[in-house]
Amino acid sequence: MDSGSGLNIIYAATLESLGIPMTWLSKRNMQFHGVIPGKKAKSLGQIALDVVFSEEKNFRKERLTFEVADFRSSYHAILGRPAYARFMARPCYVYLKLKMPGPKGVITITGNRKLAEEYL
Repeated sequence: MDSGSGLNIIYAATLESLGIPMTWLSKRNMQFHGVIPGKKAKSLGQIALDVVFSEEKNFRKERLTFEVADFRSSYHAILGRPAYARFMARPCYVYLKLKMPGPKGVITITGNRKLAEEYL
C-alpha cells in the first residue's frame, strides 16, 4: 500500500509466478522514481489485470493497470492511489489494513508484515 504513489506497480517475478507471459505487456518508455532509493526504475511495460478482494459472499473485482518493474521486492505488487480510487478503499498503515465497500458490507483486508519480511 502506497498512497503517495500515482502508480500501481507489479513485479516481473510476480507475473512469472502467475504464468502471465511478458508478451502481454503494452510497451512503454517510462521511468519512475522513489521505488528504489536513489535510483530510477524503468518500466518493462504496462498490463491491465483483474484484482479481486475478499471472498465469494462479499467481494470486489476491478481491472487495474500496473507498471511492470524488473527488480526484487518483498511484495508482489504495490497498490497506489489509482487502485484506492477504483476500489474506493481506505488504507490504514498503522494496522496494515485496507477497507473498502462491498456489496454486502465493508471488506477488510489485513496484511502480514512478518510474511513479507520472510520473503526477503
